Amino acid sequence: MQHFTKMTSLSKDSGKHNAVIMGRKTWESIPEKFRPLKGRINIVLSRSEDNKYPPDVVMCNSFEEALEILDKPPLVENIENVWIIGGSSVYEEAMRHDQCHRIYITWIKKEFNCDTFFPKLPENFEETMDENVPLGIQEENGIQYEYKVYERKSVKSE
Repeated sequence: MQHFTKMTSLSKDSGKHNAVIMGRKTWESIPEKFRPLKGRINIVLSRSEDNKYPPDVVMCNSFEEALEILDKPPLVENIENVWIIGGSSVYEEAMRHDQCHRIYITWIKKEFNCDTFFPKLPENFEETMDENVPLGIQEENGIQYEYKVYERKSVKSE
């Protein structure tokens, strides 16, 4: 969680913040005492008319609507990076979008009984490095994991 907080909060321009876009279930999975995620613009995607979110959380009906809001004042001047933090269908839509240029994944080296999975990586992404991402296998509480960064392949004109 420390790495997640660092990466999604880090901005080069101290006058700017990052935004995190998440689905309703991802929002609900965050313990209430940590919602909204501090130091970041929180955008929750939900088709529900029920506005049960704090006033500082931006509600959107779709991923496209979230991008439109981020592209208008006042947010466009104040946002440095946009992070997609779940769930599965939000990841899938974001990876297909032409503005998605990097994917940050934590590969966990253990099997878990679960019902939600990260979508298949698009073929137009290749592994790269980021100076803010530790290399090699990490371990916490006996569970090994590895951070990976993928970047959209550049289209080469002939």
